Amino acid sequence: MGKANINNTAYEERLGTDRMLPLVLRMAMPSVAAQIVNLLYNLVDRIYIGHIPGIGTDALAGIGVTGAIIILISAFSAIVSGGGAPLAAIALGQGDRKRAGQTLGNGFVLLLIFTLLTTTLTYLFMEPLLMFTGASENTVGYAKDYLSIYLLGTLFVETSVGLNTFINTQGRPAIAMYSVLIGAVLNIILDPIFIFVMGMGVRGAALATVISQACSALWIVSFLTSKRASLRLEFRYMRPDRNVISHILALGVSPFIMASTESLVGFVLNSSLEKFGDINVSALAIMQSAMLVVSVPLAGFAQGFVPIVSYNYGHGDRNRVKECFKIVLAIMFTFNFVLVLFMVLFPSLVAAAFTTDEALISTVCRAMPVFLCGMTIFGLQRTCQNMFVALGQAKVSVLIALLRKVILLIPLALLLPKYMGVMGVYAAEGISDATAAILCTLIFAYQFPRILRRM
Repeated sequence: MGKANINNTAYEERLGTDRMLPLVLRMAMPSVAAQIVNLLYNLVDRIYIGHIPGIGTDALAGIGVTGAIIILISAFSAIVSGGGAPLAAIALGQGDRKRAGQTLGNGFVLLLIFTLLTTTLTYLFMEPLLMFTGASENTVGYAKDYLSIYLLGTLFVETSVGLNTFINTQGRPAIAMYSVLIGAVLNIILDPIFIFVMGMGVRGAALATVISQACSALWIVSFLTSKRASLRLEFRYMRPDRNVISHILALGVSPFIMASTESLVGFVLNSSLEKFGDINVSALAIMQSAMLVVSVPLAGFAQGFVPIVSYNYGHGDRNRVKECFKIVLAIMFTFNFVLVLFMVLFPSLVAAAFTTDEALISTVCRAMPVFLCGMTIFGLQRTCQNMFVALGQAKVSVLIALLRKVILLIPLALLLPKYMGVMGVYAAEGISDATAAILCTLIFAYQFPRILRRM
């Protein structure tokens, strides 16, 4: 083994030897920083669009309904990022580098297949999908303008989201952070140029996103195919292996459900709210953006700690697994609670960042406390659910992923408006978030000691 490769594998070995708290922070904070900047460029899109003179409110609603479709498309990359990367980390912890390489190679092949399927089907059924998600005659044009260009970059989105976690798996969070920063900063720069200077409106916002994602994808692939990577993307490992793919799909279905059900919920919530007027769809777009301020940094934190848990689980070190869990539970719960409580208490500050429309701000102020109240304790579920994925627990991960959105939220969103009107749609989110967090924590408290004993 060459000197360069020895140095590269040293990054992995630190996952099993370094002091836990500094290790968690060192692994997680670059991911958190990258995801915050990534969040900024998603919010910047909506802030710029919401301030387009004359059409801002309708354009914002149009972009809001595309969000459900975009989330569904990117959810397929979560199969590889959330299923493949932990399996690769477990294999590295066991010293099985061939298996780790096959997981990365087969994951890349899956991303290519997902790109072809999602792009083709969305182009074929774009308008019916948009109308189903809550678009109206006033907003569907803006939605089509945005989505038709966004789809040109599906390959870049799938690649950048799907493969970036494999860089973290190698103990290289800073490299993974740069891949997100490149795209985010570029998008923030290009947005006002394309939207306002060149007068492209929502099409300009979509084009800026495509170019930015392309640069991120290029950065990731160039690293994974270089000598700097200890786990490389190689043609010899891209030959489809049924056993490897089945394991990726089995574990990846949980992150896929977590991501895709956000889309399904978007379909249900938008279509329910559209009956009460387009202004409620615009309000939901603002509140879901506010939720991202909490969920995106937590997703970045999970990207940092999951490789640590997976590596030590594969290595058979239960004490380090327990120590990591205690640290991340305290951090994730506190962060989630403080931010959500602020939004519940001061909704007008959040709404004013996205719009100057007084009627829209008033709608958000009425709905946001109800919409977000249950999310105050949701840090519990985010921690426990990601721990199950990190430990390779496919079946229980799927159950918990289904619980919040499919089993609880969708039925509530359809039922409560019959008794509570439009506030019933918003209340469905709060009730399902709190219930799912409590049940997930109870399941984890029961299962975690049993998983450790079987190590």
